[in-house]
Amino acid sequence: MNLIQYEMKSPAGPLYLVAGAEGLQGVFWQKQKVKSVDNLDPKRLEDKWIIKAVKQLKEYFTGTRKEFDIDLNFTGTVFQNRVWKALSEIPFGQTVAYKDIAKRIKNPKAVRAVGTANGKNPFCIIVPCHRVIAADGSIGGYGGGISVKRQLLEIEQR
Repeated sequence: MNLIQYEMKSPAGPLYLVAGAEGLQGVFWQKQKVKSVDNLDPKRLEDKWIIKAVKQLKEYFTGTRKEFDIDLNFTGTVFQNRVWKALSEIPFGQTVAYKDIAKRIKNPKAVRAVGTANGKNPFCIIVPCHRVIAADGSIGGYGGGISVKRQLLEIEQR
């Protein structure tokens, strides 16, 4: 599989978008071990996925987009994919606890496993793992850092 990576500047810091011919492979806070490109060519299929994602992420950051419409190419375990699907269903501007996701996937005792899968979400922001908080209402952790998580939640409260 031929993957490329593009660094997008965002108000929350750099985002690293990775795509292949099959679709977007991930949106990450850290650079991945994949070939980087500085310019996107709309004639290349991989670049088309990234161009679409960049456009929608920019709209998200300006508050004009509440849902993403991007083909995501998930490559995780069956359990992780169930968690990521449940994360995708959290409405814009709302938060849920890890235990709520565990109940939603019909595995109420898997709260810690849900947290682990949440932390391995390959599509930050697009699959909104930032909307998951601790049961006591505290903000919890986040791969992009707590300040970024707060920033994303504030964007969704505008």
